[in-house]
Amino acid sequence: MKKFSIIIIITLTTVLFAACNKDSLDGPAVTYPANLVITAVPATDGSGKVDFTAKADNAASYVFEFGNGDIKTVPSGIITYQYTLAGTNTYKVIATATSSTGGTIKKDTSVTVTVSGAAPSVYWSDEFNVDGAPDATKWGYDIGAGGWGNNELQYYTNRPVNSSVQNGVLKITALKENYNGSNYTSARLLSKGKFSFKYGRVEIRAKLPAGVGTWPATWMLGSNISSAGWPNCGEIDIMEHRGSELNRIFGTLHYPGRSGGSADGSSKFITNATTEFHIYTLEWTATSINIAVDGIVYHSVNNNGNLPFNQDFFLLLNVAIGGTFAGPVDPAFTSGTMEVDYVRVYK
Repeated sequence: MKKFSIIIIITLTTVLFAACNKDSLDGPAVTYPANLVITAVPATDGSGKVDFTAKADNAASYVFEFGNGDIKTVPSGIITYQYTLAGTNTYKVIATATSSTGGTIKKDTSVTVTVSGAAPSVYWSDEFNVDGAPDATKWGYDIGAGGWGNNELQYYTNRPVNSSVQNGVLKITALKENYNGSNYTSARLLSKGKFSFKYGRVEIRAKLPAGVGTWPATWMLGSNISSAGWPNCGEIDIMEHRGSELNRIFGTLHYPGRSGGSADGSSKFITNATTEFHIYTLEWTATSINIAVDGIVYHSVNNNGNLPFNQDFFLLLNVAIGGTFAGPVDPAFTSGTMEVDYVRVYK
């Protein structure tokens, strides 16, 4: 019995010694913040500004995730932040408090911000209100076959049958027909050499074509593509859709290291993409790029000086057929039209 008692005493002593020396083995004890509270006071002047305050016990710094892809570190926990998306939008805001020893605590809230009175001014637009050919002062054409690397099946033309303005909308129509060695025709309009810009908001209100094999897109390329090449110039796909996945909208960025099949993108399902107009939006600043449909942001990227998205870009509108993204074409397909109500760039 004595031997057994001695063994128990030695074991307990060892455990107590290890517990008392845990900090010396693992470093200083971590202090965790507690009682995190977030308050948000939206401005009433329609500016889109919100005064955020985060407070917690034992906190040394705070990180705010503003619900639109933008993230900021705020040591004081107090910040006035401005949302730029027009209209009434709801953002889920998350604050994280961090202690001086690395402990963290998170909390989220929902804030409704009214910014309809703060819509930035229109910097450039095409409302497509004059019937006939697209405005030649704003749009040119890419002409040719193959899609320049995408193995597309259409031949892009500048013919009225493939692109024209009718009854207040631009119509880009893909047709099944034999033309210059291709089995389909369509149009690709671009503002290159006529209009380019750096930073701002782009809104495109469009109704998309149906038909398996269709590939409508509203997108942008860096104006230095002729010298830098692709993907070094950068590409911003504000909207892509393929007829094989009706109502699934894609928003994507292409740049060195993230291009082609490894591009930086997300998708979102909507309803009635081919029967109703929807608004496809890009919010682009020096620190963030957000892609939205009908006011809902579904893809966000933190912009920085290492990415090619800090220079002038131009706009493109097109409907492709087949290719690496759209896939095989329905043999019964004869035509499909993308209708664009307007393109607006805000600054």
